[in-house]
Amino acid sequence: MDVWKQFEENAITHSAAHHLLAILELRQKRGYARVTDVAKHLNITTGSASTNLKSLKARGLIIEDENRFLTLSEEGEALAKAVVMRKDVFYRFLVEVIGVSEEQAEIDACKTEHLISVETARKLQAFLEKHKK
Repeated sequence: MDVWKQFEENAITHSAAHHLLAILELRQKRGYARVTDVAKHLNITTGSASTNLKSLKARGLIIEDENRFLTLSEEGEALAKAVVMRKDVFYRFLVEVIGVSEEQAEIDACKTEHLISVETARKLQAFLEKHKK
């Protein structure tokens, strides 16, 4: 097996994950999300957000209505929630088990949230539950 190829086969890129998460978070906080809101949330230009969101729309992960409000499709929401779960479990592992500072754990969890496999995330979750303090 060519392990390096596994890196290429992740469902979404780091950038795509953050765009999906931005929509998820904005809709939870405000009840709506538009391209401009996503851009502000991610601190990028509206043009960049629009370009990135276009590819996610083409993949069927985001739906834009006639009023330009964005929602996540069922698949998009599932991907976003999976990223959140993987980030949270990896963050907890870094802080609670190996003693990484919260600040560094946040950075490292963000870097890897879309890379960890579902299997690894589940095993980490089980480990954390089994070894709760």
